[in-house]
Amino acid sequence: MVSLLFSNVFLFATYAAVIAILLPQQMAELDEANKVTNLAIVTGTSSFFTLFAQPIVGALSDRTRSRWGRRTPWLVVGGAGGGVLTVVLQFAPSVLWVTVVWVTAQVLLNAFQGPLSAVIADRVDRGGRATASAFAGAGTAVGGTVGVVVAGQLLSRLGLAYGIFGAGIVVASLLFVLVNRDGDSRSLPVGRFSWVSFAKGFWVSPRRHPDYAWAFAGRFVMVLGYQGVQAYQFYILTDHLALDPVEAGGVAGLLALCSMVTLVIGTLVFGRLSDKLGRRKVFVFTASVVMALGIAIPLFVPTVPAMVAYSLVVGLGYGAYSAVDVALMIDVLPSQGDAGKDLGVLNVATNIPQALTPVVAAILLSVFAGNYASIFGFAALMVVLSSLLVFPIRSVR
Repeated sequence: MVSLLFSNVFLFATYAAVIAILLPQQMAELDEANKVTNLAIVTGTSSFFTLFAQPIVGALSDRTRSRWGRRTPWLVVGGAGGGVLTVVLQFAPSVLWVTVVWVTAQVLLNAFQGPLSAVIADRVDRGGRATASAFAGAGTAVGGTVGVVVAGQLLSRLGLAYGIFGAGIVVASLLFVLVNRDGDSRSLPVGRFSWVSFAKGFWVSPRRHPDYAWAFAGRFVMVLGYQGVQAYQFYILTDHLALDPVEAGGVAGLLALCSMVTLVIGTLVFGRLSDKLGRRKVFVFTASVVMALGIAIPLFVPTVPAMVAYSLVVGLGYGAYSAVDVALMIDVLPSQGDAGKDLGVLNVATNIPQALTPVVAAILLSVFAGNYASIFGFAALMVVLSSLLVFPIRSVR
């Protein structure tokens, strides 16, 4: 569990730094006038290409038979390869090459993230999954904060920033597999491989597995709302609150610190409480409502203090949500034997909204004449809707 925490710290520090700070600044340096559109192109394209990275890698890792186990080869290739390409990103001379390098890097980082999530299903029983997810979630929170803070301080030194985060994820991936050695998987049974069966395996019938479908829908809508603000936070600070880029970088670090504190509290406290009480849905519902209230604060009061309040409240709600939601996802898997693949399919409910977020944000800003309040309103609406989608789930309390 401690290793899960630290691996997620490095992974999500890289995600947060690149997506929230480094890419927006790099786009601004390449073409200030078209930075919003170009950022949407880069992040939207990378999200599209990573839609099925986790389920495909998850399915392949389920079938991997080696002396190092099922997950280790993918953890090493994904983490080390994604880290190296993150370092290379600083040398991309145009929007095209930024897109190519970041797409490839994010596919590899997803190849690390997917098997890392499957480790919980592999090694933790039902009564401890929310706790394990809480450790992973705490790592996500701390990593996101560290990424934004460090990247914000290195805004004028993009090369150094990319180097630090890329090297960090390489080291983290190698340490994880050395500390947590997987068992030899060569003796495990494996069915005959068929490309047709392999492709069909990614379809999980909503009729046969309705709880899985409701869990997918709930996460999809939640991420669509949550990422709407998170992905454009830097531009919200510069364009909506009229801060200069350096000041915005500092404020982004403050917001990340505020969010980290409450997110870690929400993750560890409510993850453990969920395991103790044996209940999931009430925590997911309540956390979603709390997030919606937090998102509404800067909608009505567009100031830096309001953004601080937003970070504190949404951090608490998202911490509780992320810990319990991962446990709920594992609880409703159709088959524990295909955990890597099925968890990967559920992660499509994260990747598709991330791909849609830049498109939706660009449309909203166009329709509402650049008014970022439209993004907050949309985010709050989506988060409220996600809170209602947990009620039809029957196999989990």
